[in-house]
Amino acid sequence: MPLHEFTALLMLASAMSFSPGPNTTLSTALAANHGLLRSLRFVLAVPCGWGLLLLLCAAGIGAMVAAAPALRWLIQGLGIAYLLWLAFKLWGSGQLSQAHSAPLQVGFWQGVALQFVNIKAWLLALTIVAGWVAGKPDGLQRLAVVLPVMLCYALASNLLYACLGALLRGWLAQGRRLLWFNRGMAALLVATAIWMLRA
Repeated sequence: MPLHEFTALLMLASAMSFSPGPNTTLSTALAANHGLLRSLRFVLAVPCGWGLLLLLCAAGIGAMVAAAPALRWLIQGLGIAYLLWLAFKLWGSGQLSQAHSAPLQVGFWQGVALQFVNIKAWLLALTIVAGWVAGKPDGLQRLAVVLPVMLCYALASNLLYACLGALLRGWLAQGRRLLWFNRGMAALLVATAIWMLRA
């Protein structure tokens, strides 16, 4: 892969991976509520699920989803419903003792599955396959470069957001700060759901 294409890939990966979205919002909220260690299941699930999604898009499934509006709406609808459900669960949790028993505990497999109903993840995977892999004579070699780069970015961005959430944990334990933090995270999930509806 030429250097200019690789540089463009890194720029896209930086912009998409580190911008707020459902994954980074959940990584932050889970670490703030449950601690860094308990959030790692989700943090590790994101690159695993997204890597599978990228491979499926490279194999042609992404083109099928893009070509079938009903399937795209189904994925979008499931993603929006799931984000709204998570936002609802997050909205009322205002104490760390509540957070430990609260249903907002997104595990590894839920994190993997979230990638398949996250329209931002689909759009990124389709963009990368269309721009860097599909139709190229060295497509498999390019995929072998693109996949680990994107997995590293997915892991790094979600781990960074989780670390920020964990750093805020002690400060959030005072007064009603956690409640307002969780409501802010819930509002971001709702905003993401609205964005997904318009995408």
